[in-house]
Parts: sequence; C-alpha cells; structure tokens
Amino acid sequence: MYLKIHERQNRKIIAVCDKELIGKTFEEKDLQLKVSEHFYKGSILPEQDIIKILKDANNINLVGKKAIELAIKNNIISKNHVIKIQGVPHAQIFSL
Repeated sequence: MYLKIHERQNRKIIAVCDKELIGKTFEEKDLQLKVSEHFYKGSILPEQDIIKILKDANNINLVGKKAIELAIKNNIISKNHVIKIQGVPHAQIFSL
C-alpha cells in the first residue's frame, strides 16, 4: 500500500491506497473516485508503519480493499465509514 502525507496550513491529510489502484478512475451514478498519483502515490510502507501513522491522524483518505480492511481491523474506522464506488471501497475521515 502507498501512504502519502499532505501538509497544508498546519493540517495533515493521510492518504492510503492499494498500489494496484493508482492512476485509475471509478464512477458510479453521480460519484467519481479518481485515484491520482499526485494525491495517493507516496511511499510503500509496511502495515505496522501505516497503522501507527493512521492512529495518530485526524484526517484520513483511504482507497482499496487492503487499505480499508487494515483500518477496520485496527479500529481506525468502522464499516459505517465505508462507501463503494464501482465496487472499490473508499473512506474519508475529517476532523475540524
């Protein structure tokens, strides 16, 4: 999985994505999910490093079955946070 940290105005957004989804776009009804290299393609990290970073994060964007399952298994998100766009699981968590 790729993990990329975006820092803007004293806020961090952590993007995690299954590596095989990079560069693809998924559409369903009025929803579109563009898995751009710019936003998602960061470093490939071991799961334990991803878990540690996600547990300390307030703003998270997750795409893909592996990323979502990892977050659910480690109590970072619940299944209620997950939507599917063209069968691809996606979740966003933002705090103000």
